[in-house]
Amino acid sequence: MSETLLRCENMSKAFATAQGELVVLRDVNFCVQAGQRVAVVGASGSGKTTLMHILGTLERPSSGRVFFADTDLFRLSPWQLDAFRNRHLGFVFQFHQLLPEFTAVENVMMPALIGGMCRSDALRQAEKLLDDVELGQRLQHKPGQLSGGEQQRVAIARALMMRPRLLIADEPTGNLDSVTSAGIYALLDRLHAQHDLTMVVVTHNDELAARMDCVYRISDGLIAVAG
Repeated sequence: MSETLLRCENMSKAFATAQGELVVLRDVNFCVQAGQRVAVVGASGSGKTTLMHILGTLERPSSGRVFFADTDLFRLSPWQLDAFRNRHLGFVFQFHQLLPEFTAVENVMMPALIGGMCRSDALRQAEKLLDDVELGQRLQHKPGQLSGGEQQRVAIARALMMRPRLLIADEPTGNLDSVTSAGIYALLDRLHAQHDLTMVVVTHNDELAARMDCVYRISDGLIAVAG
């Protein structure tokens, strides 16, 4: 039986607004097994991105608990959470979030340099990852010199730089055309097998969701297995 890597228990999130409390997530309970690929789908405004931010420890829940293996994440101190996020999580966002003044290889190296890896080791690993995502000839190109699909490949390579156990992707093909999106789907499939990744993909794209092992649907702050 595989390990439960990520687990939410009665997790809720609410925001204070001028009109009163806005509940975005209500008593979320779900788990992700190690090595599993999970999609979270739902309409715009359904709470998908808020859920991703909490799973990635970028926001705290209002109530409930989130576990990574046996670690109760939000009992960690802020600096412990920063170290956990850098070491165990990889993020891919819809709009890449690459630093425009740095080259592709420098962008990929960044998490390792922040984590204290020596520059020569970080460079060697970043070059290998860019080769893995078929950008070995674009190492010295800056984001503005790359297509949208190439920028997303750089972002995926950067997300894998610290060999994370969990990859969290928020609408990874949301800003791409259908042909480029198909290439990203195939790349994620290959990297999942190659790096033994656990993946949570937040998406409104039914084609991408259908490639995952399990699909959760979120609506009105509630989450359930789709179908």
